[in-house]
Order: sequence, then structure tokens, then C-alpha cells
Amino acid sequence: MMPMSSILLVDDERWVRTALRKVIERSEYPYEVVKECANGLEALDWLEYHHADVVMTDVKMPVMDGLTLVKQLRERHNPPEVVMISGYDDFQYVQSALRAQAADYLLKPVEVEDMRKCLETIQARRSQDKAEESAPSSATEDGPESPIQQAVRYIHAALPGDITLQEVAVKVHLNPSYLSQLFKQQMKINFIDYVQEQRMEKAKHLLSHTTLRITEVAQRVGYSDLAYFSNTYKRITGMTPSEFRKRT
Repeated sequence: MMPMSSILLVDDERWVRTALRKVIERSEYPYEVVKECANGLEALDWLEYHHADVVMTDVKMPVMDGLTLVKQLRERHNPPEVVMISGYDDFQYVQSALRAQAADYLLKPVEVEDMRKCLETIQARRSQDKAEESAPSSATEDGPESPIQQAVRYIHAALPGDITLQEVAVKVHLNPSYLSQLFKQQMKINFIDYVQEQRMEKAKHLLSHTTLRITEVAQRVGYSDLAYFSNTYKRITGMTPSEFRKRT
């Protein structure tokens, strides 16, 4: 049985905190709410003398909002995981949460399944961190890898096979929606578009360096529909596979 982990709830509305507590309980993960606070400043004061593994905080609150709270927590040694919770389905808030390095972003009203996925992701990441701490340290040329660097390496290793956002999210221990936003922010391209571009790069190589038929090239980079492959190739490269091969 996994040890119980602690959660600090921060929201200026009592009924919201009560609802979140019930959703956490119904998720059936080993997490318990150890404290409720009405704003970020109250949460910081409590954390001066207490510990929480996870802080779930509203974005907009009086006195000190959730984004300011996250930034303050990030300046501390060994900060807790932070989940932003908001009723504002606005990309601006998601971007701010990403910049503040929140572990996840949930929209009110939070459904049990969304909470379950969030806690599952946090649990997996914490388990990985503990495993890395206990493992012998070894120096690498790149130093610590970010989740996006890990995602990119996994994509390249898995190509030309079928690769989904959900699959990669599991590998890097991030919520799929959070990984999607983080990927676009850091790579300046959507996850799906990036995967397609990498497939087309492999197709370019095959078209230039082999005598495989275009149908075979399409199959090798994961496309069973030749027309769809050709249209995608032209959209990304500006030429059809046949036109590209004639020029090489």
C-alpha cells in the first residue's frame, strides 16, 4: 500500500474547497487534504511551519492570487507540486500556469476522472524522482533532461511507428493536455504537427536514398493511405513525393 500524501487546498470560496475535497476522496488515490486556506498569503504562512506534498490552488483570489503563490513557492527549497484550478477556460491562464511551472491545470467544476488523472501523473512523477534520487548518480553530456527533451527523444526513437500524445505523456509523466501546451510553448509547434514533420523528414530520406516505391515509402513512415500521405507531404514540403524525387 502506498503511503498517504498530503494536499493543501487554496481557494477563497469554502464550497469550492469542500467540493474539491470530495472529488479528491472519490479519486481513490492515497491523498488527503491536510489544510484549507482562503488565499495565497495564508497558504504561505501555513507552509512556513507545515508540509504539503501537493498544493491545489485557485488562480484568482483576493490578497494573493494563485500565480503569485506558485512563483513564491518555486523560490523555496524542495517546493511542493502545484495544481492550478480555475473556472476561467482561457489560454492566458494556462500560459501563466505553464510559465509558473505548475504540475497541472484543472477547470472547475473538476470531474473525478480529471482529478484521478492529475493525481496519477503527480504520483508517477514523484515515484520517478524518488527512484532517481536513490539511484547512483552519473554525469551526462546534456545534464538533467527536461520533459520536452524526453518527449522529443521518445518521438524520434518510436518513429516511424504510430505515436500518440497520450502515449508520450505517460512516458514523461505529464498530463496529456499539459504536455500539449508545454510542447507548443517550448517547441513553437503543435505536437501533432511536429510528429508529422519528423515523418516527412524520414520520407525525404527514403525518397532520396532508396528506390522504394512511393507506396512503400508511405507505409514505412506510418501511412497506409497513399493519397493522405501525398497530401500531407505536399502541405509540409511544398511538393508531392513524386515531384520531390524528380528533383533529387
